[in-house]
Amino acid sequence: MAASAKSDNQTDGTTLEKADLENFPVAPSFLPAAWRTDLMAVYGFARLVDDAGDGDLADPVRVAELLGVPFTRPAEDGTAFRLALLDGLERDLDRAFEAALTPDAPAPHHPLMRALVPLIGRHAVTPEPFRRLIEANRVDQTVTRYPAYRDLLDYCTLSADPVGRLVLAIAGVATPERIAYSDAICSALQVVEHLQDVAEDLGRGRIYLPAEDLDAFGVTEQDLARPVAGPRVRDLVAFEVDRARTLLDHGAPLVGTVSGRLRLLLAGFTAGGYAALAAIEAAGYDVLAQQPKPDKRRLAVKAARLFAKGR
Repeated sequence: MAASAKSDNQTDGTTLEKADLENFPVAPSFLPAAWRTDLMAVYGFARLVDDAGDGDLADPVRVAELLGVPFTRPAEDGTAFRLALLDGLERDLDRAFEAALTPDAPAPHHPLMRALVPLIGRHAVTPEPFRRLIEANRVDQTVTRYPAYRDLLDYCTLSADPVGRLVLAIAGVATPERIAYSDAICSALQVVEHLQDVAEDLGRGRIYLPAEDLDAFGVTEQDLARPVAGPRVRDLVAFEVDRARTLLDHGAPLVGTVSGRLRLLLAGFTAGGYAALAAIEAAGYDVLAQQPKPDKRRLAVKAARLFAKGR
């Protein structure tokens, strides 16, 4: 049992450590301890699901054992194994809700799923946003290209928007207006991440730049595989940066609808997107030579301005 507990803790810890790599602060220290715990539980779930869908789990064999999923070597049928893991995670999500709402119900099998139980018990959350995050990763197993920008935004409703909705639910401030603003911010953050990760995504066989935009700028998949971005790729990325900034601008008034530490948190989320866009611009829109990362000082300055102005 001791060895199993150690393995579970390593599985949990390795996933949560990735919070420091995000463009925005996941659960900053200025928040109440209970909020930080709940936000890290949401992050742990989302990161676990993403890692399962991307084949990036530190110990896929152990996770498969925890979820009761037969292990097949990725070389044999990686897609089938990843889909089985996602199904197993959805079953464990059901256990989390049952354990939170039904006395004496069995606990979830994965430690990051067990972390959701107290969150579900404390807040008015439903399984839907969690299921959407799982579904986004199912989509990634079969969809590798997006014909139009609208198709990409539809994908963001699965892969990004649920996180913002969960944050609002945890804070107890979810309203239709705030949800609409939040969706715009989260979709923008997802688009920004895709711009930062063009080379990495291509290595996985995926392109999140809309096909209609590739055609409009005369960019081929071979152009995206080069070590340095050519002029047409840079022009395309600049166009997508403007789109992402427009989305952020649309959602930024969310910051002004709340106050206190929540306002600072949302300012930080939004500023992370703006800072990442600034990093892409500073790199001359070359997202192939390196992965542009936001400058922490620039992020802090932008967050302070958003906090003060409320948008």
